[in-house]
Amino acid sequence: MMRRKPILRVTSKVFMPFILIFALYVQFHGDFGPGGGFQAGVIFGSSFILYALIFGLHDVKRVMPAAALEVISALGVLLYAGVGVVSLFVGDNYLNYNSLAEDPLHGQHYGILLVELGVGMTVFSSMTLIFYIFVGRGR
Repeated sequence: MMRRKPILRVTSKVFMPFILIFALYVQFHGDFGPGGGFQAGVIFGSSFILYALIFGLHDVKRVMPAAALEVISALGVLLYAGVGVVSLFVGDNYLNYNSLAEDPLHGQHYGILLVELGVGMTVFSSMTLIFYIFVGRGR
């Protein structure tokens, strides 16, 4: 890979934590402003793709194995669907967040936060898995 590109290697190592922190900001700020789970998942996935482009697929798979991404993807879907099922169990419509807490406003906040987290997990893991598959085709 890019063993002879020290500037790219060092720069990516410096920026990687900031990219991940920005993804967390977009994830948890999504219910108050622009952003949310999809955008945060794309930013998270982009950071791992950047890592793979600089250091190689083998190295990024040591950091984030494909099996872990499959589990994260499934957990994201389960979290999204689970929020809806919980609201069904308490007698409301599917994904009606008002029933998730005593105060409907708090219920809305919890519901949006959990659903966006599920979306973010699934988008991140799916995008990174698709990248792994495309890059690893010829190997």
